[in-house]
Amino acid sequence: MSNNDRALPLDGVTVLDLGQIYQGPYAGFLLSMAGARVIKIEQTRGEPLRARGDSISYAALNSSKEAITLDLKSDDGHEMFLGLAKKADVVLVNYAPGVPEKLGIDAESLWKINPALVFAHASGFGLSGPDASQTAMDITVQAHMGPMSVTGHPDQPPVKAGVAFIDFLGGAHLYGAIVTALLDVERTGKGRLVETSMAEAAYHTLCSNMLSWHQTGTAPRTGNKHAAMGVAPYDVYQCSDGHIALISVTNKHWRAVLEVLGRTDLFDEPKFRHNTDRAANMDEVDHLVEQWTKDRRRDEVASRLSEAGVPVAIVRGVDEVVNDSHLIERQFLQWVDHETLGEIPLPHSPLRFHGSQLRDLEIFHPVGGDNEAIYAEFLGLSPQEIEDRQQRGVI
Repeated sequence: MSNNDRALPLDGVTVLDLGQIYQGPYAGFLLSMAGARVIKIEQTRGEPLRARGDSISYAALNSSKEAITLDLKSDDGHEMFLGLAKKADVVLVNYAPGVPEKLGIDAESLWKINPALVFAHASGFGLSGPDASQTAMDITVQAHMGPMSVTGHPDQPPVKAGVAFIDFLGGAHLYGAIVTALLDVERTGKGRLVETSMAEAAYHTLCSNMLSWHQTGTAPRTGNKHAAMGVAPYDVYQCSDGHIALISVTNKHWRAVLEVLGRTDLFDEPKFRHNTDRAANMDEVDHLVEQWTKDRRRDEVASRLSEAGVPVAIVRGVDEVVNDSHLIERQFLQWVDHETLGEIPLPHSPLRFHGSQLRDLEIFHPVGGDNEAIYAEFLGLSPQEIEDRQQRGVI
């Protein structure tokens, strides 16, 4: 057996992905890239992310999934879903709490026909507790759980993060819960309900801010500086053609910075000797660094500091990221041609399973594109029966 001949770890696992927008579909995407057969089930007009037609966002989250449609509120649609669930290993949803029960597709209902099923439910605040029924979106959870209060500059209002990180934290945690539960099913033969909460998934992101809160009772907005104002240099610095982000975690890093700046005469300067000293004299540290960076190009600044072993990066735009040679060489980013979207960069999973080849990225399927094949395979429906259900709006 050669180095890449092993099957992907979830080969043979069948997932019914009822996820919508970002959180649920991202978990389904990770499962697919880990080898699972993921069947995306959408309402008859497609899930909400398709509302404006094809999009690069939808494409990034739904590679290598089969796509079917189903009206779960109809009697026939409910019966058809039960037939699918009977042969599946996982059902994942990110509906509001209580919705699966109303539709009759909750864990307890499905275990009657498939006792080994993993039912995975992602939500904003969990399936229990006083906030369980509260509607949640990425921006509202950022506000509710504290990240927004510590994002931005101290003299300005709170700011949301520029990316939807809460949704993707939730999706990644849902993936972890599903795989953990599948291991349990393998051992016990019994299915399990697993849940993740966007709010709880976000809590650990506050770790640095907690330092300040624990020490002073407050967690202020610090712009691009360290959340507890305890590290210097730690900021975004102006270059002649943009910005770089720099952090000096250790005294070794700081000495390397001084060597690059040509200021080895400051090695023994008491104000800068240790990190606590530098943090106490943060403005002077930042001025010293930016006096050197502001007249140099960001490429030069980043390469010289990086070669010296200092953690540094250019502040890049989206156009630079999607053309990143490192990500492309590792096949994480793969440029493909889509009939309506044109040339687009599709991301692979950030999870790598050594010993197995990367799963091919197959562009997302049209709404209901696999109806005939899936319903024939799983339910034994004929083309005429499938057409009848389509005409009646069941699929």
